[in-house]
Amino acid sequence: MLPFFDILVIVIYFLLISGLGYYYSKRQKNTEDFFKGGQRIPFWAAGISIFGTALSPITFMAIPAKTYSTDWSYFLLNMSIFLSLPLVILLFIPYYREKKLNTPYEYLEIRFSSIIRLLGSCCFILYQIGRIGVVLFLPSIALNLVTGVDIFLCIALMGGVSLIYSLMGGIEAVIWTDVVQVFVLMGGVSLSLILIIIDTENGFSGIIEQAKINGKFNAFDLTLSLKEPTVWVMLFGGFFINLSTYGTDHTMVQRYLVTPSQKEAKKSLWMGALLTIPATFIFFFMGTALFVFYQVNPSALNNNFINNDAIFPWYIVSQLPSGVSGILIAAIFAAAMSSLSSSMNSGAASFSADVYDRYGFVWNKDPLKIARLTTLCIGMMGILFALFMATSDIKSLWDQFNKILGLIFGSLGGVFMLGLLTKKANTNGILIGIVVSFTIQLIISFQQSVHLLMYAATGMISCFVSGYLGSLLFKSK
Repeated sequence: MLPFFDILVIVIYFLLISGLGYYYSKRQKNTEDFFKGGQRIPFWAAGISIFGTALSPITFMAIPAKTYSTDWSYFLLNMSIFLSLPLVILLFIPYYREKKLNTPYEYLEIRFSSIIRLLGSCCFILYQIGRIGVVLFLPSIALNLVTGVDIFLCIALMGGVSLIYSLMGGIEAVIWTDVVQVFVLMGGVSLSLILIIIDTENGFSGIIEQAKINGKFNAFDLTLSLKEPTVWVMLFGGFFINLSTYGTDHTMVQRYLVTPSQKEAKKSLWMGALLTIPATFIFFFMGTALFVFYQVNPSALNNNFINNDAIFPWYIVSQLPSGVSGILIAAIFAAAMSSLSSSMNSGAASFSADVYDRYGFVWNKDPLKIARLTTLCIGMMGILFALFMATSDIKSLWDQFNKILGLIFGSLGGVFMLGLLTKKANTNGILIGIVVSFTIQLIISFQQSVHLLMYAATGMISCFVSGYLGSLLFKSK
């Protein structure tokens, strides 16, 4: 079990986050407040929330684990956001703001048809439910492994508290708790990095020297291959991943809609992107420092400990003093809860706007009550999915789930680009493009002919080309 001071730190953290939810619950008068925060969120808070939403606990643990076991090959993936950011600012944000859309999927009906809008929205909602489950499940495994805390308790705590403040305070509570959680998260990681540098022989220079000797800073593989994590895969694949994520994913788009103006929305995206730079260096160097630390101190690594994905949590609980380790465990919770609350609120926003309001369901005339009920349902389904994974001994479920839905979202990005960049694209062509793209994606994934990070690129390009040709051949009436 965790020491008393660690538990105390975590309890205080949960109480603080719940208190923020209660505070903002008093400002929720309608769905405009619940899903858009009354458009009173300053750009810097929205920008921090964009950054926090993108930084899941999987990333929190996976980046140090990846650099611990390999090198800096994936470094350019995070930097590729700056390649797609100009397009998002020029094409997507102005349209969403000028048309006063509630979700990006409204655009699909304006440009194509209600069927395409419903398809896009349903894919998004299902993905968010699955994402909630996985964001709860994977860090809970790591915490259970290194602390002994029951996995079901971890899932219940993270899921329950996230659901409570999302239900009470809507997107305002989500964004302002994101601000707190990003400070906890980055402060905790920075503190642990300082401590590991102090604890390592010869400090910072010693880490740099040992890392160079072991080739841990290799980041620029110029091999002409699309199967390995080369520079081309990181930049080209990353461009399409970020274009789809920041341009069409409502967990991100929602942040552009909560600021007072379009100018503020663009500044928020810049803010979120710029925060990626120092965060990437910190997380990558943390993994390198862990490698050097355990190379110098092999006895500090449990011989039975074979899961590299939990190397960072293991360092937290085995090397850091009580209280400090509590802050870092709270940081893992913070990374999870930032992503969880975003998925809950944005999923509910999409259902409310794209399904409930669009198709005229009137069994309850209180939109705010429907918004909260939908948030509750999506949150509970995600929590139940996490509990199901915890009891089913399914290790590869997330890989398959993420692969299939990743293929779908690659195609969906192509749909948006067809609408924004061409005048001749129509519903018939779009449906053809989605089917052809998804078929091509499945073939590519089964044959493993390209790296996983290329799926967004192949999906978007194949959908764009086949969708455009289909539109020319089968014109809508």
